[in-house]
Amino acid sequence: MKGQPNINHRTSYHPFWSPDNSAPLPFLFLWRHIFSPLLHLSPTLSLKASNSDSGMGACNRDELLPKFNFSPAATHDRRFSKHVRDNVYGNIYLDPLCLKFIDTQQLRDLKQLGVTYLVYPGAVHSRFEHSLGVYWLANAAINQIRNHQGAELDIDDFDVQTVRLAGLLHDVGHGPFSHMFERGFLPRVLNDSSWSHEDMSTRMVDYIVDEHRIDIQPECLKKVKDMIVASCEHAAPNEVEEKRFLYDIVANGRNSIDVDKFDYIVRDSRACGLGCSFQFERLMETMRVMGNEICYRAKDYLTIHKLFIARADLHRTVYAHAKVKAIELMVVDALLKANNHLRIESFVHDPAEYWKVQCWMTILKTIETAPDPELKEARDLILRIRQRKLYTFCNEFAVPRDKLEHFKDITAQEIICSQVSGRATLKEEDIAVSNVKIDLTRGSRNPLGRIMFFQDYESDEKFPIQDDRVSHLLPVCCQDKIVRVYSKKDDLVEAVSGAFENFQLKTFGMKAQVHATPEKKRKFH
Repeated sequence: MKGQPNINHRTSYHPFWSPDNSAPLPFLFLWRHIFSPLLHLSPTLSLKASNSDSGMGACNRDELLPKFNFSPAATHDRRFSKHVRDNVYGNIYLDPLCLKFIDTQQLRDLKQLGVTYLVYPGAVHSRFEHSLGVYWLANAAINQIRNHQGAELDIDDFDVQTVRLAGLLHDVGHGPFSHMFERGFLPRVLNDSSWSHEDMSTRMVDYIVDEHRIDIQPECLKKVKDMIVASCEHAAPNEVEEKRFLYDIVANGRNSIDVDKFDYIVRDSRACGLGCSFQFERLMETMRVMGNEICYRAKDYLTIHKLFIARADLHRTVYAHAKVKAIELMVVDALLKANNHLRIESFVHDPAEYWKVQCWMTILKTIETAPDPELKEARDLILRIRQRKLYTFCNEFAVPRDKLEHFKDITAQEIICSQVSGRATLKEEDIAVSNVKIDLTRGSRNPLGRIMFFQDYESDEKFPIQDDRVSHLLPVCCQDKIVRVYSKKDDLVEAVSGAFENFQLKTFGMKAQVHATPEKKRKFH
């Protein structure tokens, strides 16, 4: 046909074919700039390792499509490495040193989202899966940078190994029930409020190395621990000068863009059956180190904005779901009632003991099955959760914007003091209050103000970007505070709702809640 090349006798030049008519130009472009680099860099396009583990679940994507992996095949000696099949990224290749740590971890028993699976049944994935995902993305990120700027930045195998290990081990200090244990239970039983899962992770890493006699260089071990706590205020990386950008890959304390968020946003959204418009691949492919920090193209400003919005949406829709919070409040109450007998908090300082309580099922099953009369109240609460007789959500209000800056958490006692006369008398133990904070990672401040951008790869200048230079549709406020109140007894919903409404009138001079508590909740059956 006219306009098509003669495939059998390519003697004439065609604009959509190479000069020698050997292949279409679009194909050559794709091969040179996309498929060929991936083939060189990605082990998923080479032969599989003979030693495999398919326990990570099936992947629905086309097996023939190239995966997003920038890990050099040379770093994965197939004689010693293994791969697992992850349901988000496909094959994940594990190097020998990381395998030594994996075989010691308890994270397989830790649910990534705690009790959320009781509301979102699909949210049963573990912290082990998340840690493997962060390991893989950290590996991809450091190798992407090394591929383009390795000589300039003097990135070596030691750097790659430490970043990978930090990704794998960043959550080994998490307690049972995910963040609820750290933020809901421990502050009520510990006098020391500085306990954090990041610090515990560093102690657990030391314990694992000593207990299992893992051969690792002391300098590597120190850097891995520093990378794990890099987002903490007291983190050592804040004083690091050499290769500071390495500490921003797993837990970024400078601008909050890190592979930990990349993984849990995608993985949690997928597990809960929710969509996710954020595409981390775009940022991973185009990031660039300038002035010892990872910078992004100016044209990716809105992509980064979507990262923080996607995270905030997950908090509002999943992590802080009203029913999820009700269950968390009940579990915390059960743990508090059982703590005098079980002394749960005594396990959280010694790594040799801590792993015994990391599995939440161990604690709940102990409470449920032990005949001890001291555990009866805690046992009854766990039974209520099993039977779906939860604390009743009465109502909520969003703190007005002009009150956000100085607004303090509301307590049950403040609600009690606002109860309406003529109704059932309320006691502090009748009410549960949840103070929910949702932001874009930096409280009331816009996290994009801390991010540095560059124009293009020809430019050597980095600069911040103001919101109003990009769009006037971006939010002015970067934080929400929501106060929710629950009645622990069905017959007190009317009284609790009235006290909550009265509290709002006294505090704001109006009812800040959107609507009244539904009548069907107020009427006790």
